[in-house]
Amino acid sequence: MHDPGSVYLVDDDPGVRDALAFLLRSRGLAVRPFDSGPTLLDTLDREPPPRGVFLLDVRMEPMSGTRLHDELLARQLRNPVLFLTGHGDIPMVVEALKKGAFDFLEKPYSDNALADRLEQALAVDAAMQAEGAQAAERSARLASLTEREHEVMTRVAAGKLNKIIADELNVSVRTVEVHRARVFAKLGVRSAAEVATLLAGR
Repeated sequence: MHDPGSVYLVDDDPGVRDALAFLLRSRGLAVRPFDSGPTLLDTLDREPPPRGVFLLDVRMEPMSGTRLHDELLARQLRNPVLFLTGHGDIPMVVEALKKGAFDFLEKPYSDNALADRLEQALAVDAAMQAEGAQAAERSARLASLTEREHEVMTRVAAGKLNKIIADELNVSVRTVEVHRARVFAKLGVRSAAEVATLLAGR
């Protein structure tokens, strides 16, 4: 089954943190609670890149939710970030939204609205992870090509015939056919059009 990722919950109020964790687990979400920003960052620095979303309270000690968001951005973590905010915190959260935060919920919030919003954010993270995996695979496949195969690939993608490619590279048509076959095999494609599509996606 596909791993939907976890909700990384950061709140310095134990009562609120426990209640939120209970609520989200009752909705079938995996939750990892943390009592402060530094505790979360210390954990993230020791683990592989996180799968899931961050749910941060805005007002926390010793590090505010918005400051923690800045630290996550500095670590180039693109996971969706949601804030729990009091009314007076909204200007700060609007600033965080401009920096790429996913959303915020103003207290008092509806339990269902919070869980629904987190499920939407988890779906976004899963899509981003899949896109990232595809990009990494594409880069690895392209990196596996030799210099000559790369030269053949770009000409194949441009729709040039084997005879033209052979003339341009000053090799035999047979040599072009062999390189072309290797390019298709390494890139996992079956046609010149697929080569062009793959290159366009870089």
